[in-house]
Amino acid sequence: MSVAERGCGASIDPHPSVEGTATEIPKGLLSEGEAREIFRRGEEAVVFVLLTLAKERAELVQKLAAQSQPSPATPSGMVPVYQKASVGRGRKKKLGRPEGHEGVRRPPASKIHQRVEHRLACCPDCGEELSPEPTRTRTRVIEDIQQVDPVVTQHTIHGSYCRNCRKIVEPIVTDALPGSTIGNQLLTLSAWLHYGLGNTLSQIVSVLNYHLNFKVSEGGLVSMWYRLQEILYGWYEEIGCQAKTAAVLHADETGWRVAGSTHWLWCFTSQAVTYYMIDRSRGEPALMKFFTEAFSGTLITDFWAPYERMQAAFRQKCLPHLFRELEKVTVRNKSPAWEAFSKKLRRLLHDALRLRKRDELSALEYASRRVLLDSRLREISESSQEDADARRLVKRLAKYGGDLFTFLDHEEVPPSNNHGEREIRPAVIIRKNSLCNRSEQGADMQAVMMSIYRTLRLRGHDPIRTIVSALRSFLLSGKLPPLPPRPASVG
Repeated sequence: MSVAERGCGASIDPHPSVEGTATEIPKGLLSEGEAREIFRRGEEAVVFVLLTLAKERAELVQKLAAQSQPSPATPSGMVPVYQKASVGRGRKKKLGRPEGHEGVRRPPASKIHQRVEHRLACCPDCGEELSPEPTRTRTRVIEDIQQVDPVVTQHTIHGSYCRNCRKIVEPIVTDALPGSTIGNQLLTLSAWLHYGLGNTLSQIVSVLNYHLNFKVSEGGLVSMWYRLQEILYGWYEEIGCQAKTAAVLHADETGWRVAGSTHWLWCFTSQAVTYYMIDRSRGEPALMKFFTEAFSGTLITDFWAPYERMQAAFRQKCLPHLFRELEKVTVRNKSPAWEAFSKKLRRLLHDALRLRKRDELSALEYASRRVLLDSRLREISESSQEDADARRLVKRLAKYGGDLFTFLDHEEVPPSNNHGEREIRPAVIIRKNSLCNRSEQGADMQAVMMSIYRTLRLRGHDPIRTIVSALRSFLLSGKLPPLPPRPASVG
Protein backbone atom coordinates (compact mmCIF):
# COMPACT_ATOMS: atom_id res chain seq x y z
CA MET A 1 0.00 0.00 0.00
CA SER A 2 1.43 3.38 -1.01
CA VAL A 3 1.67 6.40 1.23
CA ALA A 4 -1.15 8.10 -0.65
CA GLU A 5 -3.39 5.04 -0.21
CA ARG A 6 -3.00 4.78 3.58
CA GLY A 7 -5.88 5.92 5.76
CA CYS A 8 -5.54 8.49 8.50
CA GLY A 9 -5.46 5.69 11.03
CA ALA A 10 -2.62 3.84 9.28
CA SER A 11 0.56 3.89 11.32
CA ILE A 12 4.11 3.39 10.11
CA ASP A 13 6.98 3.02 12.51
CA PRO A 14 9.98 4.79 10.98
CA HIS A 15 12.32 3.36 13.59
CA PRO A 16 11.01 0.21 15.30
CA SER A 17 13.66 0.38 18.02
CA VAL A 18 12.35 3.71 19.26
CA GLU A 19 9.06 3.70 21.07
CA GLY A 20 6.41 6.33 20.60
CA THR A 21 7.60 7.51 17.22
CA ALA A 22 4.90 5.87 15.10
CA THR A 23 3.88 8.32 12.41
CA GLU A 24 0.43 8.53 10.90
CA ILE A 25 0.69 9.49 7.21
CA PRO A 26 -2.69 10.81 6.04
CA LYS A 27 -4.27 10.00 2.69
CA GLY A 28 -3.87 12.47 -0.19
CA LEU A 29 -2.16 15.85 0.07
CA LEU A 30 -0.87 16.95 3.48
CA SER A 31 -2.51 19.91 5.16
CA GLU A 32 -0.44 22.43 7.06
CA GLY A 33 -1.58 20.99 10.38
CA GLU A 34 -0.69 17.41 9.38
CA ALA A 35 2.74 18.52 8.17
CA ARG A 36 3.39 20.32 11.47
CA GLU A 37 2.28 17.19 13.37
CA ILE A 38 4.86 15.10 11.52
CA PHE A 39 7.50 17.75 12.19
CA ARG A 40 6.58 17.79 15.91
CA ARG A 41 7.31 14.05 16.16
CA GLY A 42 10.93 14.72 15.47
CA GLU A 43 13.70 14.35 12.92
CA GLU A 44 13.25 10.60 12.39
CA ALA A 45 9.58 10.97 11.46
CA VAL A 46 10.33 13.69 8.91
CA VAL A 47 13.19 11.71 7.34
CA PHE A 48 11.03 8.59 7.20
CA VAL A 49 8.15 10.36 5.41
CA LEU A 50 10.50 12.04 2.91
CA LEU A 51 12.28 8.77 2.09
CA THR A 52 8.98 6.93 1.72
CA LEU A 53 7.57 9.57 -0.64
CA ALA A 54 10.81 9.65 -2.67
CA LYS A 55 10.77 5.86 -3.04
CA GLU A 56 7.14 5.78 -4.15
CA ARG A 57 7.73 8.62 -6.60
CA ALA A 58 10.68 6.75 -8.16
CA GLU A 59 8.55 3.59 -8.49
CA LEU A 60 5.75 5.59 -10.10
CA VAL A 61 8.12 7.21 -12.61
CA GLN A 62 9.58 3.80 -13.48
CA LYS A 63 6.09 2.33 -13.90
CA LEU A 64 4.94 5.15 -16.19
CA ALA A 65 8.13 4.88 -18.25
CA ALA A 66 7.57 1.14 -18.71
CA GLN A 67 3.96 1.73 -19.76
CA SER A 68 4.98 4.37 -22.31
CA GLN A 69 7.43 2.04 -24.04
CA PRO A 70 5.88 0.27 -27.05
CA SER A 71 5.62 -3.48 -27.14
CA PRO A 72 8.20 -5.29 -29.32
CA ALA A 73 5.26 -6.51 -31.40
CA THR A 74 4.14 -2.93 -32.19
CA PRO A 75 4.75 -2.08 -35.90
CA SER A 76 7.45 0.54 -36.43
CA GLY A 77 5.00 2.86 -38.16
CA MET A 78 2.82 2.96 -35.03
CA VAL A 79 5.67 3.97 -32.69
CA PRO A 80 6.07 7.74 -32.11
CA VAL A 81 9.33 9.17 -33.42
CA TYR A 82 10.46 10.37 -29.97
CA GLN A 83 10.28 6.79 -28.64
CA LYS A 84 12.48 5.31 -31.35
CA ALA A 85 16.13 4.65 -30.67
CA SER A 86 18.69 6.89 -32.35
CA VAL A 87 20.18 5.42 -35.52
CA GLY A 88 23.92 5.64 -36.05
CA ARG A 89 25.24 5.05 -32.55
CA GLY A 90 27.23 1.90 -32.45
CA ARG A 91 26.89 1.47 -36.19
CA LYS A 92 28.62 -1.73 -37.18
CA LYS A 93 28.91 -1.08 -40.91
CA LYS A 94 31.16 1.72 -42.10
CA LEU A 95 29.48 4.30 -44.31
CA GLY A 96 30.48 4.53 -47.95
CA ARG A 97 31.86 2.01 -50.39
CA PRO A 98 34.06 -0.85 -49.16
CA GLU A 99 37.80 -0.29 -49.36
CA GLY A 100 39.25 -1.19 -52.74
CA HIS A 101 36.08 -0.39 -54.70
CA GLU A 102 36.41 2.22 -57.41
CA GLY A 103 34.59 5.45 -56.69
CA VAL A 104 31.78 6.89 -58.78
CA ARG A 105 32.51 10.11 -60.68
CA ARG A 106 30.57 12.20 -63.13
CA PRO A 107 31.41 11.36 -66.75
CA PRO A 108 33.23 14.07 -68.73
CA ALA A 109 31.16 16.39 -70.91
CA SER A 110 30.47 14.92 -74.33
CA LYS A 111 30.07 18.30 -76.04
CA ILE A 112 31.59 21.75 -75.62
CA HIS A 113 29.02 24.46 -76.38
CA GLN A 114 31.24 27.51 -76.02
CA ARG A 115 34.88 28.38 -75.32
CA VAL A 116 36.14 31.28 -73.24
CA GLU A 117 39.81 32.35 -72.90
CA HIS A 118 41.20 33.98 -69.78
CA ARG A 119 44.40 36.09 -69.94
CA LEU A 120 46.04 38.53 -67.51
CA ALA A 121 47.66 41.77 -68.72
CA CYS A 122 49.50 42.41 -65.45
CA CYS A 123 50.41 40.55 -62.27
CA PRO A 124 47.58 40.65 -59.71
CA ASP A 125 50.14 40.78 -56.84
CA CYS A 126 52.65 43.46 -57.89
CA GLY A 127 51.11 45.01 -61.03
CA GLU A 128 54.06 44.10 -63.29
CA GLU A 129 53.15 43.90 -66.98
CA LEU A 130 53.06 40.30 -68.22
CA SER A 131 54.29 38.86 -71.49
CA PRO A 132 51.56 38.48 -74.13
CA GLU A 133 52.70 34.91 -74.74
CA PRO A 134 51.55 32.60 -71.88
CA THR A 135 54.10 30.44 -70.11
CA ARG A 136 51.60 27.61 -69.76
CA THR A 137 48.01 26.85 -70.79
CA ARG A 138 45.45 24.60 -69.16
CA THR A 139 41.76 23.96 -69.73
CA ARG A 140 38.91 23.64 -67.29
CA VAL A 141 35.42 22.39 -68.21
CA ILE A 142 32.45 23.75 -66.26
CA GLU A 143 28.89 22.48 -66.70
CA ASP A 144 26.00 24.63 -65.54
CA ILE A 145 22.34 25.30 -66.23
CA GLN A 146 21.62 28.85 -67.26
CA GLN A 147 18.36 30.70 -66.73
CA VAL A 148 15.84 28.81 -68.83
CA ASP A 149 13.26 30.50 -71.02
CA PRO A 150 10.25 28.50 -72.18
CA VAL A 151 10.00 27.77 -75.88
CA VAL A 152 6.69 29.08 -77.19
CA THR A 153 5.59 27.45 -80.43
CA GLN A 154 2.64 28.58 -82.49
CA HIS A 155 1.11 25.69 -84.37
CA THR A 156 -0.74 26.57 -87.56
CA ILE A 157 -3.12 23.73 -88.26
CA HIS A 158 -4.52 23.47 -91.78
CA GLY A 159 -7.80 21.67 -92.22
CA SER A 160 -8.70 20.09 -95.55
CA TYR A 161 -12.05 18.86 -96.79
CA CYS A 162 -12.33 15.10 -97.45
CA ARG A 163 -14.85 14.43 -100.21
CA ASN A 164 -15.09 10.79 -99.20
CA CYS A 165 -15.79 11.44 -95.49
CA ARG A 166 -17.55 14.71 -96.27
CA LYS A 167 -15.85 16.60 -93.47
CA ILE A 168 -12.84 18.75 -92.73
CA VAL A 169 -9.89 16.84 -91.32
CA GLU A 170 -6.86 18.25 -89.50
CA PRO A 171 -3.43 16.88 -88.59
CA ILE A 172 -2.94 15.85 -84.94
CA VAL A 173 -0.61 17.94 -82.77
CA THR A 174 1.34 15.52 -80.57
CA ASP A 175 3.26 18.07 -78.48
CA ALA A 176 0.41 18.64 -75.99
CA LEU A 177 -2.92 17.18 -74.93
CA PRO A 178 -5.98 18.47 -76.80
CA GLY A 179 -6.91 21.98 -75.71
CA SER A 180 -3.86 22.33 -73.46
CA THR A 181 -1.33 25.15 -73.62
CA ILE A 182 1.16 23.15 -71.51
CA GLY A 183 3.47 20.87 -73.49
CA ASN A 184 3.86 17.19 -72.71
CA GLN A 185 7.50 17.64 -71.72
CA LEU A 186 6.64 20.06 -68.93
CA LEU A 187 3.55 18.10 -67.91
CA THR A 188 5.53 14.89 -67.53
CA LEU A 189 8.41 16.62 -65.75
CA SER A 190 6.15 18.25 -63.17
CA ALA A 191 4.30 14.99 -62.46
CA TRP A 192 7.62 13.16 -62.06
CA LEU A 193 8.89 15.79 -59.61
CA HIS A 194 5.77 15.32 -57.46
CA TYR A 195 4.92 11.62 -57.71
CA GLY A 196 8.36 10.28 -58.55
CA LEU A 197 10.66 12.40 -56.39
CA GLY A 198 8.30 13.68 -53.70
CA ASN A 199 8.56 17.45 -54.24
CA THR A 200 5.60 19.40 -52.93
CA LEU A 201 3.21 21.17 -55.25
CA SER A 202 4.31 24.62 -54.03
CA GLN A 203 7.97 23.74 -54.61
CA ILE A 204 7.29 22.63 -58.18
CA VAL A 205 5.33 25.78 -58.95
CA SER A 206 8.17 27.88 -57.51
CA VAL A 207 10.75 26.18 -59.73
CA LEU A 208 8.56 26.62 -62.80
CA ASN A 209 7.76 30.26 -62.05
CA TYR A 210 11.24 31.47 -61.08
CA HIS A 211 13.89 29.27 -62.68
CA LEU A 212 12.07 28.05 -65.79
CA ASN A 213 10.12 31.32 -66.25
CA PHE A 214 6.96 29.31 -66.82
CA LYS A 215 3.94 30.84 -65.12
CA VAL A 216 1.50 28.24 -63.90
CA SER A 217 -0.89 27.92 -60.94
CA GLU A 218 -1.18 24.97 -58.55
CA GLY A 219 -4.76 24.30 -59.58
CA GLY A 220 -3.92 24.35 -63.28
CA LEU A 221 -1.08 21.90 -62.76
CA VAL A 222 -3.20 19.47 -60.74
CA SER A 223 -5.99 19.51 -63.33
CA MET A 224 -3.44 18.53 -66.00
CA TRP A 225 -2.15 15.70 -63.80
CA TYR A 226 -5.66 14.30 -63.61
CA ARG A 227 -5.78 14.20 -67.42
CA LEU A 228 -2.39 12.48 -67.50
CA GLN A 229 -3.53 9.90 -64.96
CA GLU A 230 -6.62 9.11 -67.02
CA ILE A 231 -4.48 8.38 -70.07
CA LEU A 232 -1.88 6.29 -68.21
CA TYR A 233 -4.39 4.31 -66.14
CA GLY A 234 -3.98 1.32 -68.46
CA TRP A 235 -0.35 1.05 -67.35
CA TYR A 236 -1.47 1.00 -63.71
CA GLU A 237 -3.77 -1.95 -64.39
CA GLU A 238 -0.99 -3.67 -66.33
CA ILE A 239 1.38 -3.21 -63.37
CA GLY A 240 -1.21 -4.77 -61.06
CA CYS A 241 -1.68 -7.78 -63.33
CA GLN A 242 2.07 -8.35 -63.58
CA ALA A 243 2.44 -8.10 -59.81
CA LYS A 244 -0.26 -10.74 -59.28
CA THR A 245 1.52 -13.14 -61.64
CA ALA A 246 5.05 -12.56 -60.29
CA ALA A 247 7.03 -15.57 -59.11
CA VAL A 248 8.15 -13.66 -55.97
CA LEU A 249 6.06 -10.82 -54.56
CA HIS A 250 6.89 -8.58 -51.60
CA ALA A 251 4.08 -6.88 -49.66
CA ASP A 252 4.11 -4.16 -47.04
CA GLU A 253 1.84 -1.39 -45.75
CA THR A 254 2.14 1.96 -44.00
CA GLY A 255 -0.17 4.62 -42.65
CA TRP A 256 -1.66 7.29 -44.93
CA ARG A 257 -4.07 10.18 -44.45
CA VAL A 258 -6.87 11.08 -46.84
CA ALA A 259 -8.99 14.16 -46.05
CA GLY A 260 -7.77 13.94 -42.46
CA SER A 261 -8.87 10.32 -41.88
CA THR A 262 -6.63 7.31 -41.46
CA HIS A 263 -6.01 5.20 -44.55
CA TRP A 264 -3.30 2.72 -45.48
CA LEU A 265 -0.91 2.66 -48.39
CA TRP A 266 -0.23 -0.89 -49.60
CA CYS A 267 2.84 -1.80 -51.62
CA PHE A 268 3.06 -4.96 -53.72
CA THR A 269 6.37 -5.22 -55.54
CA SER A 270 8.61 -7.61 -57.44
CA GLN A 271 11.93 -7.00 -59.16
CA ALA A 272 10.10 -5.60 -62.22
CA VAL A 273 6.98 -3.80 -60.93
CA THR A 274 5.77 -1.80 -57.93
CA TYR A 275 2.04 -1.43 -57.34
CA TYR A 276 0.68 1.02 -54.76
CA MET A 277 -2.88 1.04 -53.45
CA ILE A 278 -4.46 3.41 -50.91
CA ASP A 279 -7.39 2.00 -48.95
CA ARG A 280 -9.30 2.58 -45.72
CA SER A 281 -8.60 -0.94 -44.52
CA ARG A 282 -5.39 -2.42 -43.17
CA GLY A 283 -6.82 -5.91 -43.16
CA GLU A 284 -8.46 -8.52 -45.32
CA PRO A 285 -10.86 -6.20 -47.25
CA ALA A 286 -7.92 -4.29 -48.78
CA LEU A 287 -6.02 -7.48 -49.59
CA MET A 288 -9.10 -8.95 -51.27
CA LYS A 289 -9.21 -5.95 -53.61
CA PHE A 290 -5.74 -6.81 -54.82
CA PHE A 291 -5.66 -10.61 -54.61
CA THR A 292 -8.80 -11.38 -56.60
CA GLU A 293 -7.67 -15.01 -56.80
CA ALA A 294 -5.12 -17.32 -55.19
CA PHE A 295 -1.50 -16.21 -55.60
CA SER A 296 0.58 -18.84 -57.39
CA GLY A 297 4.01 -17.54 -56.38
CA THR A 298 5.89 -16.87 -53.14
CA LEU A 299 4.52 -14.06 -50.96
CA ILE A 300 7.12 -12.36 -48.74
CA THR A 301 5.74 -10.34 -45.82
CA ASP A 302 6.22 -9.48 -42.18
CA PHE A 303 4.14 -11.14 -39.45
CA TRP A 304 1.01 -9.00 -39.92
CA ALA A 305 -1.89 -11.45 -39.43
CA PRO A 306 -4.17 -10.45 -42.38
CA TYR A 307 -1.57 -11.71 -44.87
CA GLU A 308 -2.28 -15.24 -43.62
CA ARG A 309 -5.86 -15.05 -44.91
CA MET A 310 -4.66 -14.77 -48.50
CA GLN A 311 -4.12 -17.99 -50.43
CA ALA A 312 -0.55 -18.31 -51.70
CA ALA A 313 1.42 -21.24 -53.04
CA PHE A 314 4.40 -20.40 -50.82
CA ARG A 315 5.18 -17.88 -48.08
CA GLN A 316 8.35 -16.42 -46.63
CA LYS A 317 8.40 -14.39 -43.43
CA CYS A 318 10.95 -11.63 -42.99
CA LEU A 319 13.74 -12.96 -40.76
CA PRO A 320 15.22 -9.50 -39.98
CA HIS A 321 11.92 -8.72 -38.23
CA LEU A 322 12.65 -11.56 -35.82
CA PHE A 323 16.23 -10.40 -35.30
CA ARG A 324 15.10 -6.85 -34.57
CA GLU A 325 12.51 -8.04 -32.10
CA LEU A 326 15.08 -10.19 -30.32
CA GLU A 327 17.34 -7.14 -29.99
CA LYS A 328 14.55 -4.89 -28.69
CA VAL A 329 13.45 -7.36 -26.05
CA THR A 330 17.04 -8.04 -24.95
CA VAL A 331 17.51 -4.36 -24.16
CA ARG A 332 14.84 -4.43 -21.44
CA ASN A 333 14.66 -8.12 -20.51
CA LYS A 334 17.75 -9.48 -18.76
CA SER A 335 16.21 -12.62 -17.28
CA PRO A 336 18.21 -15.87 -17.64
CA ALA A 337 15.21 -17.60 -19.23
CA TRP A 338 14.97 -14.99 -21.98
CA GLU A 339 18.72 -14.94 -22.61
CA ALA A 340 18.78 -18.71 -23.05
CA PHE A 341 15.77 -18.66 -25.38
CA SER A 342 17.00 -15.73 -27.51
CA LYS A 343 20.46 -17.24 -27.83
CA LYS A 344 19.02 -20.53 -29.06
CA LEU A 345 16.69 -18.86 -31.57
CA ARG A 346 19.41 -16.56 -32.89
CA ARG A 347 21.73 -19.50 -33.45
CA LEU A 348 19.01 -21.32 -35.40
CA LEU A 349 18.31 -18.33 -37.66
CA HIS A 350 22.00 -17.67 -38.30
CA ASP A 351 22.56 -21.33 -39.16
CA ALA A 352 19.71 -21.14 -41.69
CA LEU A 353 21.22 -18.04 -43.32
CA ARG A 354 24.65 -19.66 -43.46
CA LEU A 355 23.24 -22.81 -45.04
CA ARG A 356 21.90 -20.71 -47.91
CA LYS A 357 25.51 -19.69 -48.76
CA ARG A 358 27.06 -23.18 -48.51
CA ASP A 359 27.57 -23.85 -52.20
CA GLU A 360 30.16 -26.57 -51.55
CA LEU A 361 27.61 -28.93 -49.97
CA SER A 362 26.21 -31.79 -52.00
CA ALA A 363 22.47 -32.09 -52.53
CA LEU A 364 22.26 -34.88 -49.95
CA GLU A 365 24.20 -32.93 -47.31
CA TYR A 366 22.12 -29.84 -47.96
CA ALA A 367 18.85 -31.75 -47.59
CA SER A 368 20.08 -33.38 -44.37
CA ARG A 369 20.94 -30.04 -42.78
CA ARG A 370 17.69 -28.57 -44.03
CA VAL A 371 15.71 -31.28 -42.20
CA LEU A 372 17.78 -30.71 -39.08
CA LEU A 373 16.84 -27.01 -39.09
CA ASP A 374 13.16 -27.93 -39.22
CA SER A 375 13.52 -30.27 -36.27
CA ARG A 376 15.35 -27.60 -34.23
CA LEU A 377 12.63 -25.08 -35.05
CA ARG A 378 9.94 -27.57 -34.06
CA GLU A 379 11.71 -28.21 -30.78
CA ILE A 380 11.76 -24.48 -29.95
CA SER A 381 8.15 -23.88 -31.01
CA GLU A 382 6.91 -26.78 -28.87
CA SER A 383 8.94 -25.90 -25.77
CA SER A 384 7.41 -24.47 -22.60
CA GLN A 385 8.89 -21.15 -21.51
CA GLU A 386 8.79 -19.37 -18.16
CA ASP A 387 9.49 -15.93 -19.61
CA ALA A 388 6.48 -14.00 -21.01
CA ASP A 389 8.40 -12.63 -24.03
CA ALA A 390 9.70 -16.09 -24.85
CA ARG A 391 6.17 -17.55 -24.65
CA ARG A 392 4.92 -14.88 -27.05
CA LEU A 393 7.60 -15.68 -29.62
CA VAL A 394 7.04 -19.41 -29.18
CA LYS A 395 3.42 -18.88 -30.20
CA ARG A 396 4.58 -16.97 -33.27
CA LEU A 397 7.03 -19.69 -34.24
CA ALA A 398 4.33 -22.32 -33.84
CA LYS A 399 2.03 -20.33 -36.12
CA TYR A 400 4.50 -19.21 -38.80
CA GLY A 401 7.24 -21.83 -38.47
CA GLY A 402 6.46 -23.35 -41.86
CA ASP A 403 7.10 -19.98 -43.54
CA LEU A 404 10.50 -19.13 -42.06
CA PHE A 405 12.79 -21.29 -44.19
CA THR A 406 11.09 -21.20 -47.59
CA PHE A 407 14.14 -19.35 -48.94
CA LEU A 408 16.19 -22.53 -48.42
CA ASP A 409 13.98 -24.43 -50.89
CA HIS A 410 13.67 -21.75 -53.59
CA GLU A 411 16.80 -20.03 -54.85
CA GLU A 412 14.94 -16.95 -56.12
CA VAL A 413 13.32 -16.26 -52.72
CA PRO A 414 15.24 -13.97 -50.32
CA PRO A 415 15.02 -14.45 -46.53
CA SER A 416 13.85 -10.87 -45.93
CA ASN A 417 11.28 -8.34 -47.07
CA ASN A 418 14.01 -5.80 -47.70
CA HIS A 419 12.88 -5.10 -51.28
CA GLY A 420 9.33 -4.38 -50.14
CA GLU A 421 10.53 -1.98 -47.44
CA ARG A 422 12.81 -0.20 -49.91
CA GLU A 423 9.97 0.27 -52.37
CA ILE A 424 7.59 1.63 -49.75
CA ARG A 425 10.20 4.07 -48.46
CA PRO A 426 9.75 6.60 -51.34
CA ALA A 427 6.04 6.74 -50.47
CA VAL A 428 6.93 7.42 -46.82
CA ILE A 429 9.17 10.32 -47.89
CA ILE A 430 6.36 11.71 -50.06
CA ARG A 431 3.99 11.36 -47.09
CA LYS A 432 6.27 13.50 -44.92
CA ASN A 433 6.67 16.15 -47.61
CA SER A 434 3.16 16.48 -49.00
CA LEU A 435 1.14 15.41 -45.92
CA CYS A 436 -0.78 12.80 -47.97
CA ASN A 437 -4.00 13.67 -49.85
CA ARG A 438 -7.03 15.87 -49.36
CA SER A 439 -9.54 13.74 -51.26
CA GLU A 440 -10.22 10.17 -52.39
CA GLN A 441 -9.72 11.29 -55.98
CA GLY A 442 -6.30 12.67 -55.12
CA ALA A 443 -5.40 9.44 -53.31
CA ASP A 444 -6.31 7.40 -56.40
CA MET A 445 -4.11 9.59 -58.59
CA GLN A 446 -1.33 9.32 -56.01
CA ALA A 447 -1.36 5.52 -56.19
CA VAL A 448 -1.54 5.44 -60.00
CA MET A 449 1.23 7.93 -60.70
CA MET A 450 3.59 6.62 -58.00
CA SER A 451 3.17 3.07 -59.32
CA ILE A 452 3.99 4.13 -62.88
CA TYR A 453 7.02 6.24 -62.04
CA ARG A 454 8.41 3.69 -59.58
CA THR A 455 7.98 0.82 -62.04
CA LEU A 456 9.71 2.77 -64.82
CA ARG A 457 12.61 3.38 -62.47
CA LEU A 458 12.81 -0.31 -61.55
CA ARG A 459 13.00 -1.14 -65.25
CA GLY A 460 15.71 1.41 -65.93
CA HIS A 461 13.67 3.71 -68.22
CA ASP A 462 13.90 7.49 -68.47
CA PRO A 463 10.48 8.44 -67.02
CA ILE A 464 10.11 11.70 -68.96
CA ARG A 465 11.09 10.40 -72.38
CA THR A 466 9.11 7.20 -71.91
CA ILE A 467 5.86 8.93 -70.97
CA VAL A 468 6.23 11.69 -73.59
CA SER A 469 6.70 9.02 -76.24
CA ALA A 470 3.65 7.14 -74.94
CA LEU A 471 1.55 10.32 -75.07
CA ARG A 472 2.61 10.95 -78.65
CA SER A 473 1.59 7.42 -79.60
CA PHE A 474 -1.71 7.79 -77.74
CA LEU A 475 -2.57 11.06 -79.50
CA LEU A 476 -1.85 9.56 -82.91
CA SER A 477 -3.61 6.20 -82.48
CA GLY A 478 -6.01 6.74 -79.59
CA LYS A 479 -4.44 3.75 -77.79
CA LEU A 480 -1.86 3.66 -75.03
CA PRO A 481 1.14 1.50 -75.98
CA PRO A 482 2.07 -1.43 -73.70
CA LEU A 483 4.18 -0.75 -70.62
CA PRO A 484 7.84 -0.83 -71.71
CA PRO A 485 9.51 -4.08 -70.66
CA ARG A 486 12.60 -4.33 -68.55
CA PRO A 487 15.73 -4.11 -70.75
CA ALA A 488 18.01 -7.13 -70.70
CA SER A 489 20.91 -4.91 -69.61
CA VAL A 490 19.14 -4.01 -66.32
CA GLY A 491 20.16 -6.44 -63.57
